[in-house]
Amino acid sequence: MSAPVPDKALQEKAWAVYQQLVAHYGEQPLKPRRKPMHELISTMLSHRTTQHNEALAFQRMWDRFGSWEAIRDATLDELTEAIAPSNYPDTKAPRIKEALSMIIKARGEPSIDFLADLPADEGLKWLMALPGVGIKTASLVLLFCFSKPVLPVDTHVHRVSQRIGLIGPKVSADAAHLLLPALLPNDPHVLFNFHIALLKHGQQICIWGTPRCERCPVTALCDWYHAHRAPDAATHQR
Repeated sequence: MSAPVPDKALQEKAWAVYQQLVAHYGEQPLKPRRKPMHELISTMLSHRTTQHNEALAFQRMWDRFGSWEAIRDATLDELTEAIAPSNYPDTKAPRIKEALSMIIKARGEPSIDFLADLPADEGLKWLMALPGVGIKTASLVLLFCFSKPVLPVDTHVHRVSQRIGLIGPKVSADAAHLLLPALLPNDPHVLFNFHIALLKHGQQICIWGTPRCERCPVTALCDWYHAHRAPDAATHQR
């Protein structure tokens, strides 16, 4: 499925948002922060969990089992206990075990390095066939580890994009994975920095609940601000 062609004004708005938020939060180099298997399993652990607890769960798991094969072969009770700092460990443990089994069976080793040689669409399809791996996790692994031109849309990226008006108020996060990249250059570096900048913005300023518009560098571009906070907001109410 291909993304609809966005209108030029929306593309220009997305680029202006990108430039201003990257100027505010700083431009980041696109380089792997973790090995691909670590990134994949840690991201599976991260669902509905704080970054601290994700890291703690991974470290406890690795300290206890010491290899991907040993994690695959652990009992469900053992793995569930090891990753207990992560929320919903009883759901994540069987998915991690099955994902590792599928990877090792398909590739002959616990490695997804081959994804570097696949087009992004094929890599997404392969990863999303694993249990517990959706479009956000697959996109993050492909962008962060292999510099593929995809855009992970987490809760912060989704919320900020909706408030600014880059996507509609009823667009789901899954749909946004298709719509948002179409607004930006097909450049992994740009997509990575867009993700990081909107993530930080959602954590620090455009927070859930009441956004801190008085600190926001993109109010001039923001639909939500003009509808709710600008001096002439009453004329923008829909």
